[in-house]
Formats: sequence, structure tokens, C-alpha cells
Amino acid sequence: MCAGRQAATPRPLPTMPTESARYVHQALRTRLVFGPGVLAEAGREVAALGCRRPLVLASRRSRAMPAYAGLLASLAGAEVAESVDVPAHSSPQAVTAATQALSAHGADCLVAFGGGSVVDTAKGAALLAADGGDLAAHATRFEAPATLHAPPLLRAKLPIVAVPLTASGAEVTPSCGVRTAAGEKLLFWDPRLASRVVLLDPALNLAVPASIMLETGMNALAHCIEGLYSTQGSPIAATLALEGARRLRQALPRVAADPRDAEARGALLEAAHMAGMVLATARSCLHHALCHVLGATCGAAHGALNAVMLPHALRYNLPAAREPLAALARAWDAGQAPQAAIDQVVALQAALGVPRRLRELGVARAVLPAVAARVLRERGLACNPRRVRGAAELEALLDAAW
Repeated sequence: MCAGRQAATPRPLPTMPTESARYVHQALRTRLVFGPGVLAEAGREVAALGCRRPLVLASRRSRAMPAYAGLLASLAGAEVAESVDVPAHSSPQAVTAATQALSAHGADCLVAFGGGSVVDTAKGAALLAADGGDLAAHATRFEAPATLHAPPLLRAKLPIVAVPLTASGAEVTPSCGVRTAAGEKLLFWDPRLASRVVLLDPALNLAVPASIMLETGMNALAHCIEGLYSTQGSPIAATLALEGARRLRQALPRVAADPRDAEARGALLEAAHMAGMVLATARSCLHHALCHVLGATCGAAHGALNAVMLPHALRYNLPAAREPLAALARAWDAGQAPQAAIDQVVALQAALGVPRRLRELGVARAVLPAVAARVLRERGLACNPRRVRGAAELEALLDAAW
């Protein structure tokens, strides 16, 4: 300790495995490049990977941004192909189309320019190009009460260079999800799917509507909180989660107050990336299981669903997650009570002006029983701190959110 400085009293972490206990922390090999204007370095990063034939994936909205032309200009030294427009919710059809484009171009890497769905489509294409066969056969399956069955995906994947435009954190996670025509969310997990390079550009993010950043920022916050109490957590994940949640609590109101604040946008992107690192090792729990099924069933945006559902999932898990939520309250200088953390999330909802009810998103009350039944098959239940006893509990939770 430096002379003349008094050591600060450390905040206690949530109850986690001790140094003598066994835990697993998944570290990925993602290179992060952060700063205004780093989009111009995309071509250099592709070349540093030893790649010459990138396939660029983007949504219709992101293709219309002036920065998309800047991305292509940065890649001018490479032989570039562009894939079809990626939908708001990635689908097996979008993944198949991207995989076919990969093959037709002879691509040696993917460049994902957009939000979580674009990045997930790039991951799905990398998976399908490497492992072949039926995409659905590679999905992770959940067996109650707490068992995950993940098919081995051992083949090397094409590298992904991601340029995230939202706070989803998808660029750093080893998972991806696609929605089938039947309304089922297929989820995949392979550490080889995490982006090799991520370019986080705060100046570029100014073109993204603030509402999207605020809603996806609530998704990032959910990554942090679920990482705190996930049964797959670790002391490393908990430390990242608390710091990520602290930063999100600071950055989100700043973006809401001044959507043109590039520094606040950058702080939000950094915190969301940190939250993705939490998700990459601790995985998600009941909250994300609810959001996945609601999104697949009703078509509502994932970020908006996160904004609505988070406090309800926290109330459900409170009896089994008191210490992690108390640690979160302390990280937010909100006292010692676990309930204080939930109160802070509710206050944040109001301050940001994000949706707070499922009916605001066009979700019909009549679908809630079917949603509750489908959530029982979701993999997020495997890591949830509180065992879900039946659909009736979930239907009551969903009805409270409606």
C-alpha cells in the first residue's frame, strides 16, 4: 500500500466457492479494440488473423448506416462478400443462407456488423460450416431438474470479427440462439464461437437509437445479476459481475439523459462487454429462459423483454439469492438489504423510460400459460439458484409482469 493512504474497506463478495472448493471459469481468446474510430481498423484486424476473404453480415438497418460504407472501405484490401440481410431474430434460414454464402465465397472469416442477432447468425454459420449436418441437432438440451446436454462441437470454427452496435454482449459469449418457425429458441454453446476480435466504437454507436441501447443495456444488467447467483458462477465471474453492474448503473442514466454523449455510450459498451464476459462463464438463469421463450413465442425484442422481466425474475429468486443480491445492493451503495437491489432495478426502469409491462410489448395475456409450460424445458433453469417446481409458479410470475 502506498505510504500516507488508508486502505479502503473491501465490500464483501457474494457467497461463492472458496479457494479450496472446485469451480470452473471459462476464459476466452477474444481481442478487444476500444475507442472512437476503431471501425477503420477492421481491415487490419482481418489481415492480422491471416484472412483475406471475409464475409460481412449485417441487418437491413445497419447496412443503411453511413458507417457500413466505412467498414467496407476498411476492408478494401481484402476480397469481400456480403451476405443476405439478417432478421431481428436470427433463424435457421438466416444461418443456412449465411453458411451457403460462406461456402460460395470460400470465406476464411466472418465480419458481423450489428446487434446480437447479427452476431448470433455469424456464430451459427461458423458452427454449421464446421460441424455440418442439421443445425437443430447441435442445440443444447435441458433435462429437468438441472442437467444440460450439449453435443460435442469439436471442429475448429472460422474466426469472427464483431462490430457490435448494441449492448447485447453477444460478441464475447460462446453461445448463440436462433428462433425456429415453430417459435422455439434453439441455443448453442461452443467456446470456439466467441469472436476472435471485437471493435467497440463509441462514435459509431451514436447512430443507434438510444431506446435500443437502453433496452439492450438492461439485458447486459441481467447478464451481470444472473452471473452473480448462477450455480455455475465463480469468484472471478462474481467480481466481473459486480463491477459490470456498477458501471451499467452509472452509464445507462447518462445515455438516457443525453443520447449524444459519446463518452456515456462508450461506458455502456464497455460495461456490456464486461457483462458478456460474465455470461460466457456463469451462463444464464431463469430470467433469460423467460425472455427466450417470450421472444420466440411473441416476437418481442430481446432487450425490451429483459427490461420488463428483470425485477420479476429477481423477486422470484430472492429466497435463494439473498447474499448475491445483498452484494449487488452494496455495490450500488444502496445499503445491505437484498430487496434494495431489486428496488434499484425498478427505479432504473422508471428513470430510463424502458417498457415495464409485457402488454406494452404486444404480448397477449392468453399466451402466458403456454409460455410458462415451455419455459420448463429451457436450459436456463439448470443454473438457476431456486428450483422451479412447476408451470404454476412461472405463470404467476408472468402474470405479475403482464
